[in-house]
Amino acid sequence: MILGIGIDIIEIERIKQSVDEFGDAFLKKIYTQSEIDYCLSRKNKYQHLAARFAAKEAIYKALSSDTDKVYSWQDVEIFNEVNGLPKVKFYGSLKNYLSGDKQLKISMSHSENYVTCVAILYST
Repeated sequence: MILGIGIDIIEIERIKQSVDEFGDAFLKKIYTQSEIDYCLSRKNKYQHLAARFAAKEAIYKALSSDTDKVYSWQDVEIFNEVNGLPKVKFYGSLKNYLSGDKQLKISMSHSENYVTCVAILYST
């Protein structure tokens, strides 16, 4: 059963402008250290940062129909499995959120200028 769906789209340039204007303050507000390390090591770092931003927004939308927990940007971490599939780790107040029968799937996609992500929260 689907418990929530979220989608987000963002211009890659918007993330670049935020990084250029606010630097580490922006990065540390939105991303975990693992996400920062991964994205900044990539050739298209702004695309990777934008993808994680869109994923966090989509996840927030999917979770908002199922929980009233208060959490921070860093309580949601996006990482890639060896085969490239994006996965989510929760920390803080969300750490045990997916225990039991709840699962969350995300899919990210990008073009030259935009990144999008969809998140589906469901129970098995």
